[in-house]
Amino acid sequence: MLMNFWQGLKQNKKPFFVLAPMADVTDAAFRSIIVKYGKPDVTWTEFVSADGLCHPKGREKLLKDLEYSEAERPIVAQLFSSNPENMRTACKLCAELGFDGIDINMGCPDRTIEKQGCGSAMIKTPERAIEIIRAARLGIIDAGKNIPLSVKTRVGYSRDEIDTWIVKLLSEKLDALTVHARTRKDLSQVPANWNYISRVVALRDMLAPNTIIIGNGDVSSINDGIQKAKKTGADGIMIGRALFGNPWIFNRDVSIKKQGSWRQSFFLRMLPTSWAKKIMGDSKYTISDIPLEQKLAVMVEHTRLFEKMLGDVKNFAVMKKHYKAYATGFPGAKELRIKLMDTKNGNEVQQIVDEFLNK
Repeated sequence: MLMNFWQGLKQNKKPFFVLAPMADVTDAAFRSIIVKYGKPDVTWTEFVSADGLCHPKGREKLLKDLEYSEAERPIVAQLFSSNPENMRTACKLCAELGFDGIDINMGCPDRTIEKQGCGSAMIKTPERAIEIIRAARLGIIDAGKNIPLSVKTRVGYSRDEIDTWIVKLLSEKLDALTVHARTRKDLSQVPANWNYISRVVALRDMLAPNTIIIGNGDVSSINDGIQKAKKTGADGIMIGRALFGNPWIFNRDVSIKKQGSWRQSFFLRMLPTSWAKKIMGDSKYTISDIPLEQKLAVMVEHTRLFEKMLGDVKNFAVMKKHYKAYATGFPGAKELRIKLMDTKNGNEVQQIVDEFLNK
């Protein structure tokens, strides 16, 4: 395994922090906002169908998901497929597009993805998963490139399978392995168990010492990630849901708001995630201490970028999940959210924000 950007991060920035790939969230517009206000050490595209990239009818739209700027480097393209031939072809394309690395999604719990034998379903077909990994490597070679290959997965499907599934992946000597500290069955209904990550790191040290381990699951802030890395030995930390409405999360120069007392945190950890959300809403995750006017201005900026970059291929309704996150935690937030849910374009969003701030 040759030196690559993963090894450089491990040596110089442990723990490093990376952007989680999330469908209809970490698109080109949101990544542009994140890079501007708090650049992570590595950015990821949202996951893209390798099968779709191999068909002329779907390729043009999917290529929009693979657009990126130089400011986002190092950037990793994430693909999914259960077809080795298509994975090889798609990896060749991504390598030729200049990505710094390629990642294979073997952890997404979405039923539509699983019906294709992809995402978390790969955990149930480990031999096919290995075929996909080896096909991806061939695709990179076909492109005449030597970029790193990684996998993102979970600790098992319906139970802990670290000693079988994770060992199988480590045997492939991946450049990096991101492990979500839950099973597929867990979804997000129970807290992430970072003791799993400690076990993965121990196995890595024995079986594949050059493979970078990235922990994922319920990371609320940079400080939280640092503590989780110290506890588990993970080389890097991936942040996902805490990004919503908070593109400053990777910016260490921005202070954060306190999220309740330690007693609240202690008791909330004992509850299912869905219950905790009902009790505290988004306060489970860190909120950057940004003035309200600036936060709403960035929301409008995000909207304008979405229209400019993706308005011809994605429904404007995609932005609504972001509005729920931007407009929270301040007086009048609920009323503002209700109005934002009815918007159809950036001009309407701008008008509603102006009216809210000037009332």
